[in-house]
Amino acid sequence: MSFASLKLDSRLLAALNDLGFEQPTPIQKDAVPPALAGRDVLACAMTGSGKTAAFLLPILERLLKLPRGKTRVLVLTPTRELAAQVEESCRQLAGHTQLKSAAIYGGVSMGPQIAAFKRNVDVLVATPGRLLDHCQNPYARLDDIDTLVLDEADRMLDMGFLPDIRRVLSLLPKAARQTFFFSATLPREIVSLAQELLRNPVPVNVERKAAPATGITQAVYPVREDLKSFLLLELLKNPEIKSALVFTRTKHRANRLAEFLSRHGVACDRIHGNRSQAQRTLALARFKEGKDRVLVATDIAARGIDVEGLSHVINLDVPGAPEDYIHRVGRTARAGLVGDALTLVSDAEMNDWNAIERTLGQRVPRRTVPSFDYQHKPAEKLEVPIGERIAQIRARKSEERARARQKLEAKAQREADETARRDARPAKPSREQRPLRPAGPAARSA
Repeated sequence: MSFASLKLDSRLLAALNDLGFEQPTPIQKDAVPPALAGRDVLACAMTGSGKTAAFLLPILERLLKLPRGKTRVLVLTPTRELAAQVEESCRQLAGHTQLKSAAIYGGVSMGPQIAAFKRNVDVLVATPGRLLDHCQNPYARLDDIDTLVLDEADRMLDMGFLPDIRRVLSLLPKAARQTFFFSATLPREIVSLAQELLRNPVPVNVERKAAPATGITQAVYPVREDLKSFLLLELLKNPEIKSALVFTRTKHRANRLAEFLSRHGVACDRIHGNRSQAQRTLALARFKEGKDRVLVATDIAARGIDVEGLSHVINLDVPGAPEDYIHRVGRTARAGLVGDALTLVSDAEMNDWNAIERTLGQRVPRRTVPSFDYQHKPAEKLEVPIGERIAQIRARKSEERARARQKLEAKAQREADETARRDARPAKPSREQRPLRPAGPAARSA
């Protein structure tokens, strides 16, 4: 099957050709035809499967046949990165048309987003929280929305967005609309929400077992916890690792690892929830442009980062849920390409890793690096023990309080000195106490 056989508008076919897309992926083959026919779609789709185009193509096809000037489409996503990625894909697919889109998410100025609302762009791609912020104002109206997409609905559930989603739904018109529901997994709460939102949906892949993309080669490296960062450094000596997205368990570890790699000459940056949107955008841009070889990330980036030709995903830490593993490694081998997923597993993480293998239904090959000293006793620690970190925080807080007290005492002393100086000045005589000045010549002559 070719994209032409889907009977898409020639302008969309031209954009697909510009992007180098020749044949639809399985999810696109299954989802696009019923979507073009106006049906609701419930799809179980992993990252890297082509799901974004699976809902954008039928949406753009329908918009091309309607008068413009109204915001008709709302796409809800769990993260800023995913919102930006979906909106970029929308712009690319609509590149030969006049259709416009905008991304609405936090961490950036609201000004351009307000302008997008006022321009009535055709497609809004938004995170729930920032969208609700805008909807408190009269310029942000969703009265003309007739197509709704929930992308990565299970991730939104995990992040606690379900109440926000319901608030957004309450702002949409009550008239019938077309709804696309995409989720990597279908837990009970998501199934319930899907039943509430969808009208006789076409199911796509809902019986599919969760698994990484077929082009991913997986490997496990058993290693002591304190040697993980050094083993990663050894792995990065392999010239075949042209680019690597490295996942850590916490924001603290992401910062420490990025600093460690930088000290050892690896061009890298990090992306996590404590970084500003400008910092995250810049780090991702540098990584995509090849200026940084490694991007260290927490799971906030597991869904929403689309890096063309990413060669390796490396799990410094084993994720706590099998679904998170699948989404992490899904950053590579996208759109039919190939890639490698390497996971460093300590003894303490082996139970979590066994759960992932049970979900995968396979035992991932174990590997070692012959040149690496597994008995090494490093002087450098990547993870500062929690007790030490708490002690450091308390010491820092104590120093800050001491400095604050010193400032207050210095200010009080300055005020006391100023008061003393004022009290020491001789008082000015009152008007009654001032001596009479001699009268002037005019007064005397009179």
